[in-house]
Amino acid sequence: MNSKTLLFDETIVLQNLAHYLPAQNPLKDFVHHNTLHAFQEKNFFEALQNSSEIFGYKTYLSLIEYKEKFQNKKINKDILEKVIKERKGINQFNLWNENVLNKAYDESIHSRIGKLRSLWKEKYAINLDKSTHGILFRILCSYLDQGISVWPFPIHEDGFLASIRELNNNGLFSVFSTSRAKKLLKENASISQLLQILVGDSLYFENYLFDQQFSHPGWSGMVATLESNPNSLLDERKITLKELITFELLLEVDALDKKFNENWEPLISKVSFETYDLFSKSEYSEYFDVLSIWQEAFEWSFYNQVLTGLQHKKDENKIDITPAFQALFCMDDRECSFRRHVEALEPNARTFGTAAFFNFEFFYQPINGKFFTKLCPAPVTPKFLIKELPRKKKRAKDFHYNKKSHSLFFGWLISQTLGYASAFKLFLNIFKPSMSPATSSSFKHLNKKSQLVIENTNPNDVIDGLQVGFSIEEMANRVEGILKSIGLVENFAPIVYVVGHGSTSVNNTHFAGYDCGACSGRPSSVNAKVLSYAANHEKVREILVARGIFIPTETQFLPALHDTTRDEIVFYDEQLLSEHNNFLHKENSKIFIKALANNAIERSRRFDTINSSESISKVHEKIKNRSVSLFEPRPELNHATNAICIVGRRNVSDHLFLDRRSFMNSFDYKVDPKGDYLAGILNAVAPVGGGINLEYYFSRVDNHKLGAGSKLPHNVMGLIGVANGIDGDLRPGLPSQMIELHDPLRLLIIVEHFPDIVKYAITKAPSTYEWFVNNWVNLVALHPESKELYRFVNGEFEIYKPISFDIKSIDNSLEYALTSSDNLNVTLIK
Repeated sequence: MNSKTLLFDETIVLQNLAHYLPAQNPLKDFVHHNTLHAFQEKNFFEALQNSSEIFGYKTYLSLIEYKEKFQNKKINKDILEKVIKERKGINQFNLWNENVLNKAYDESIHSRIGKLRSLWKEKYAINLDKSTHGILFRILCSYLDQGISVWPFPIHEDGFLASIRELNNNGLFSVFSTSRAKKLLKENASISQLLQILVGDSLYFENYLFDQQFSHPGWSGMVATLESNPNSLLDERKITLKELITFELLLEVDALDKKFNENWEPLISKVSFETYDLFSKSEYSEYFDVLSIWQEAFEWSFYNQVLTGLQHKKDENKIDITPAFQALFCMDDRECSFRRHVEALEPNARTFGTAAFFNFEFFYQPINGKFFTKLCPAPVTPKFLIKELPRKKKRAKDFHYNKKSHSLFFGWLISQTLGYASAFKLFLNIFKPSMSPATSSSFKHLNKKSQLVIENTNPNDVIDGLQVGFSIEEMANRVEGILKSIGLVENFAPIVYVVGHGSTSVNNTHFAGYDCGACSGRPSSVNAKVLSYAANHEKVREILVARGIFIPTETQFLPALHDTTRDEIVFYDEQLLSEHNNFLHKENSKIFIKALANNAIERSRRFDTINSSESISKVHEKIKNRSVSLFEPRPELNHATNAICIVGRRNVSDHLFLDRRSFMNSFDYKVDPKGDYLAGILNAVAPVGGGINLEYYFSRVDNHKLGAGSKLPHNVMGLIGVANGIDGDLRPGLPSQMIELHDPLRLLIIVEHFPDIVKYAITKAPSTYEWFVNNWVNLVALHPESKELYRFVNGEFEIYKPISFDIKSIDNSLEYALTSSDNLNVTLIK
């Protein structure tokens, strides 16, 4: 028995609970993150074992799955042997090769969490989960509701428990059935008092609370998230994890009193239970060691293809002429193929990748908007506000989406009139999907004719503490930052397109996860417009000249938005183009439209309901219909194949087919010899790209506990989360329809720069360095002159020599993509 203080420190335990619970925002702010963020201070493989033993998570593929991939050559034999030799030494190779390939292991999972509280069933024959969760979930959902509930919860400004007391005192029915629970509620009983009644010994209090809260980690995690960030809800609610636990403990006392009439004793007086440290270090496990070998071999089997391709790709001696056009895209892996198709159709085009908030952090207030929308990375707190100016045309509406439809008389009237028309439209939509006012469309985020207040001409123009617009100096700083970070500082084309991205869907509760993660799960069209305005500003350009960036007068930045679900594009502010640039833009638009059609064809190979051999127009139309189809749970596959991120010049990876598996962040080591801009890029790439990658990883390997299961039985709870049925726990992570095709690999970040500069960049911020030194992402530096590869291992870079891989060449990437619906090998494009 481990020594442990007999004193129960409520504050520390609540902090620990909040740390380990899922940290998932409400649906409107759904942004990808590292599911096991609480273990990030540990080495990746150590964390996988530790979290599995504590919480019962499945953190690897099964041994059968790894061995199937080995048989199918998805895991390279030479790579596997290399990993075993590196990890165990040549002398132990035969033993460990046998362990990995043939030895049987017990793969059952046993968690530390849940053991103590499960003894209620054994000693008292009562299932407290069944007795309390139904009413707990319903009350939480009603209290936090953001617009689904017909009747409002009696909200009290003093918080959740105050509202429960008000409901208990003034409602027709009490939440509690027994007198003791009502009395304890009225007397503001503490968590310690309630645990004394239920458990009896403070030595076991922490174990009990972890058991209790991880019996429904979705709701508990949501409450912890809302406590730390109450602005996550548009209709704000005051609630704390302490209040939730107090209420649940009261429900447990009430359930026990109801069954036993207070003739029961605390749990510990009836059982013999040896307490232990829930978070003690895991002991060595040969089984987990074997799993980690398989996982590393799986990852490097793919990494090796990519690294071989980068070394074998021939650099073209491009003539330094003015490009036909330049285009800034998001670093998003879904833009990987779009950029490839654009460059294939116009070889003299130059494309760049960056985080698509485009270095402008702000809140956005649309016309008649009651709330501000954050359009920058989630951890950032902006100090600026961009406003949309009033315009005549209003948004389309469906009349049956009206508050009066909830009332008794008008609800009946609307259902008997508009209800029939709505039912008929629903019936038609099954056979002929189409856009409607209810569709979550990226193009609705910013109307093509919208005008924005971007420039601040009065420092006193402040709303709710936010400065309206950016000053000339503030705009210049941000334009300089993004241009230097991506290496676009000279040889500007006549038109520089700034292409944000978003998605359209109608049957997708996780819609925010399909939009731009760098814009907190919103389309990045407003950001594209703000950057374009600033870069086109005459006074901003004057400041940039003094800083070494000369943008010719004839160069114009043009904002656009790419809908990644429909493969459509819209351009903004076209009326501001000069006559010459307007002519060029019309020709360039044809390139974009054709590239999008090709992109739709390439994407269609993954969809069972689309025949990719049909004409381009038919396939593209089916792709568009898919996005607004009520019966389609997969509007697009999103990040379902992501595995790498390349930070470097475009010529590092152009003419390399990466099968839409790569984030691509542009960077020119010549512009940033010291690595300061690189540090800023990696500060975003690690948590954003790594977070996306790891949420897909964990949702794939354990879709039951770390993912959301199938979308099909999902029920939206209060517009904040999804559950299975009406009384279920909120589901964290991603649904199975988003991860079915995903190979669970850690993100490999490849940086084109000298190894010592890369090390400087990753060590500049401790929170960033943690991602690399603890191996939550893998890192390789590509020497910009010699093209030698350096792998980051144990805090240092060491030369990496790729295992021999027969890399093939292809003539046409689209034709090659259509050869299989599976992930394809990396190839060179002639």
